Amino acid sequence: MTSPCFVPFIFLVLIVGCAARPFYPLPSKNDDSQRQPIQTYRPYNIAHRGSNGELPEETAAAYMRAIEEGADFIETDILASKDGVLICFHDVYLDDTTDIAEHKEFANRRRTYEVQGSNITGWFTVDFTIKELKSLRVKQRYSFRDQQYNGKFSIITFEEFISIALDASRVVGIYPEIKNPVFINEHVKWSDGKKFEDKFVETLKKYGYKGSYMSKDWLKQPVFIQSFAPTSLVYVSNLTDSPKILLIDDVTVPTQDTNQSYWEITSDSYFAFIKEYVVGIGPWKDTVVPVVNNYLQTPTDLVAKAHSHDLQVHPYTYRNENIFLHYNFNQDPYEEYEYWIKKIGVDGLFTDFTGSLHNFQQWTSPSNSDDNSSETKLLHRIASMVSAYTKG
Repeated sequence: MTSPCFVPFIFLVLIVGCAARPFYPLPSKNDDSQRQPIQTYRPYNIAHRGSNGELPEETAAAYMRAIEEGADFIETDILASKDGVLICFHDVYLDDTTDIAEHKEFANRRRTYEVQGSNITGWFTVDFTIKELKSLRVKQRYSFRDQQYNGKFSIITFEEFISIALDASRVVGIYPEIKNPVFINEHVKWSDGKKFEDKFVETLKKYGYKGSYMSKDWLKQPVFIQSFAPTSLVYVSNLTDSPKILLIDDVTVPTQDTNQSYWEITSDSYFAFIKEYVVGIGPWKDTVVPVVNNYLQTPTDLVAKAHSHDLQVHPYTYRNENIFLHYNFNQDPYEEYEYWIKKIGVDGLFTDFTGSLHNFQQWTSPSNSDDNSSETKLLHRIASMVSAYTKG
């Protein structure tokens, strides 16, 4: 365990490194042949907006911290600035996780827009250039999380996010979401006439992301493309063979582009259709196992149904705080991981606390090493069988 006095030093180095490190849209200089490959034998540890349980979400620091903690994939939401630059940011408005309200020069930029059927008033990413967005500073979303890093980090671009993954000393996958494509395509226009999804895929291709799931190209630079918008996933499937994940919201929320119900998009017939375009689904975890009065109910057949169609299941979001843990888990996030991995059988987990999930998996399903490989285990079994036969 790291001593308490050492922790501030680690974060000081991280902060200084993020402030001084130039983020250029350049390929990694690391020798891919020497990098530890991504693990594929246990459920994926997906760093939801980076390690945002510790540091402000979607910042360089949060992603670098997640990689240090053992993330298999770093996850991000992709939006666009007024001048068409793709950025990493969750909300289409800036109010909740930046210091926009303190910038008096932007006071007249507040707008009211319709977003997924609801009118929202605030400062929106689509009304600011990338230079203006870079002048803002990001803050922690939840008041009960560490606030000491508020104001220290800026919004990053999609290209900067990719550079963080490619610069890692081991192979780290990326898991970008095509966020609110209907809204972005309505408010941002590119001079070449292309749309949000085109620019998204162009960026991935620019940095070498290609190849179907588990192909040689994919294993070299792993990526999952995710979206709540089925039509966006179908559209980008004609642009790239990189694997895609259909995100699924609460049972009461229709899809943002096709207005389909939860029951429609989780039916066998729809799974049979969508599997031609995606390799899996990313459901909100309370739709997989319903919750009443903070207690888990009987699990649905969603995971079994998805698996029967050869679809992976990557639920969201796993968080350590008691406010998010259902009573069944006795305020213990490791009990929650145990339940979802061992009983429900999911294939990946979106977590705000990358280190906790990594530690749990290292304890319960250690990394494959030469001494722990399947081949070595098989040889040990054969040896024990021969030994028993010889003794007999």
